[in-house]
Amino acid sequence: ETNDARVAAPRAATARGAASKSSPSSARLDPRPRLRDDGPPRRRRGRALVARSAASSDAPKQAANDTYERFMKGISDDERLSVKESWDKIVRWATRRRAYLSTKEDVLASTKKVAIMGGGSFGTAMGTLLARNKRDLDVVILVRSDADARSINETHRNAKYLPQYELPPSVRATTDPAEALSGCDFIVHAVPVQSSKAFLRGVKDHVDPKTPLLCLAKGLETGTCEMMTEVIPAGLGRDQPLAVLSGPTFAVELMQGLPTAIVAASTDKNLAGRVQRLFASTHLRVNTSNDVVGVELSGALKNVLAIAAGMIEGLELGNNALAAVVAQGCAEIRWLATKMGAKPETLSGLSGTGDIMLTCFVPLSRNRTVGVRLGKGETLEEILGSMTQVAEGVATAPAVMKLARKYKVSLPVLTAVARILEDGLDPRVAVEEVMNLPQVPEA
Repeated sequence: ETNDARVAAPRAATARGAASKSSPSSARLDPRPRLRDDGPPRRRRGRALVARSAASSDAPKQAANDTYERFMKGISDDERLSVKESWDKIVRWATRRRAYLSTKEDVLASTKKVAIMGGGSFGTAMGTLLARNKRDLDVVILVRSDADARSINETHRNAKYLPQYELPPSVRATTDPAEALSGCDFIVHAVPVQSSKAFLRGVKDHVDPKTPLLCLAKGLETGTCEMMTEVIPAGLGRDQPLAVLSGPTFAVELMQGLPTAIVAASTDKNLAGRVQRLFASTHLRVNTSNDVVGVELSGALKNVLAIAAGMIEGLELGNNALAAVVAQGCAEIRWLATKMGAKPETLSGLSGTGDIMLTCFVPLSRNRTVGVRLGKGETLEEILGSMTQVAEGVATAPAVMKLARKYKVSLPVLTAVARILEDGLDPRVAVEEVMNLPQVPEA
């Protein structure tokens, strides 16, 4: 009996151990890592081994390959195919990740000089951001007058547009296109839309065809209805690497270092990524997009809508009317932009809804200010004559009227703005017309 008990005890322990290993509770406590729960144990171990080898930042590429080859020798053909697919995915991910990190580190390091074409508030603010990102970056602002250049070079202030803010020491100005544009890594275009084509024709001989041009201007050329990605090649007489920067931004808040988010849009995904990494900082978030049409149109049309919103404010028609007009305007922007090829999701992003909210509801908006003053009874000539900066919505509104006819889209709010600006329609009459439109379903 004693010998039988001695033999039975290990057997019972072995049975209990086997049962515990197969029980659900012990499986939940099993600390061993698994990539997936399906497939034979050997395959799961293989995937984990391959993943750890490839993901290790310390393992050289050759060592990872050796590990892969050793493992592949001991498995079946079916298992080998599965592991190879997993390995290829890991290698592709690791390659993209290394390329991204390399580019992220190199964009600012390799950028020595950036030219800003246009010495307005927004161009100055974006140049200041770049100078803050890299202290020894040469930021050159191309301005029109010697007085503006002296102000920036001698006092380190843009006395005309942002006199209250000191500029970084590496920001300088010149009236000479050759000095500003030669040897640039990037060119930032901050010239008003209606002046852009003539301006570019005057400086095109100094612009390297391979240098990326980043456009800050938002609007449509009145006569041609062209977007800036069409205006710029026409002005230069050739194609140029292009990206568009847009979103809810006021220059004064950029100068103050307040949190801001914008979009860099380009048909060239690599260029959009480079622009993102050039400008991004702890104060500025930069998203990327390949929907250039959507980003441009939403940035241009929201200026016209902001004039309408300002008129509601100036007429003192209340917050209900303001919200209704802006909601209607958002729908009209979506109708026209999608007809012209924009993606709907772009219009609800930073360059669309974000910029609309900022421009329509915040008093700092120049286009909104024009609308407020029109609503209070001032003439357009009086308003524009007293402004030192451009309200792009004034010139964009007639282009919107032409596009509405071309694409056969009903835009009652946006076209009413054009009629007020061009034909002298009374703002109150325009509001009555919109309110008396046929009642329609919400959709």
